[in-house]
Amino acid sequence: MDEKNIKQNSWQAWILASRPKTLSGAMVPVMIGLALAWTDAKEYGGEAFHITSAILCALFAMVMQVNANFINDFFDYAKGNDDAATRLGPLRACTQGWVSIESMKIAIATTTIIACLIGLPVVFYGGIEMLLIGALCVVFCFLYTTHLSYIGLGDVLVLVFFGIIPVCTIYYVQLHTLTWEVFIASVACGLVIDGLLMVNNYRDRENDERDGKKTLVVYIGAAASERFYLCLGVTAVLLGIIFWMNGHVLAFILPLLYLLLHFFTWLKMKRINHGRELNTCLEETARNMMVYGLCVSIGLLL
Repeated sequence: MDEKNIKQNSWQAWILASRPKTLSGAMVPVMIGLALAWTDAKEYGGEAFHITSAILCALFAMVMQVNANFINDFFDYAKGNDDAATRLGPLRACTQGWVSIESMKIAIATTTIIACLIGLPVVFYGGIEMLLIGALCVVFCFLYTTHLSYIGLGDVLVLVFFGIIPVCTIYYVQLHTLTWEVFIASVACGLVIDGLLMVNNYRDRENDERDGKKTLVVYIGAAASERFYLCLGVTAVLLGIIFWMNGHVLAFILPLLYLLLHFFTWLKMKRINHGRELNTCLEETARNMMVYGLCVSIGLLL
């Protein structure tokens, strides 16, 4: 897509604004949660697994991811932290003028409403507590960009809202219970996805420090961030020993492929160190996340 000739508010502009490459972050916890639920539902002859609720959870996750991207695009522009001249990451729609400010406001409201409408029927399957979980997802979607990412809490939110909450909630909606295997798997999933935020903030550390955005990378420094990035993948795979303990040996062994890819991305991250070239590490990390999700899910299903 030729980014130089994007017409304002065109469908090309909205595709770029929605950042489709980030959808892997939304789908990985969905895959793992559903794979865990399907595996355990077989004990009940498969009757406990509801395909409709599974589809609703997947759609909710994807729409919320797009919603988060719109919110991030708009508020970073509004705060003046999205300077096109110094930006190292992919270009943003509001800053580039691809999407007008008023249209982005409408898009944020629309995707928020659509996500709520998709999530509402999940109450039928998971109980009234799903309303609270859905409300937390919407509220913290706004709080992340507007406040919490500026005080070093972004990584905590990723662990919670891209790991613990989606994996555990999807499993609970299906089987109305939780196990230690599910909880530990959700933590491992959150750690894997946090790698994407870590390399993103590692790339932007100098700009963030200049703008007063105190990410975890800014707090601990570049060298410690490199080690932290590697530890995220190693810890996630080691936590997968819970699968082995519960008889799902392949769900522990197959993710070793992810760990190998993660290791090579870490080496590249250390070598590049700073600048726009780190975007290749960002893309590889997104790929590695998907590999992890597929390996765990296939390992469970087999």
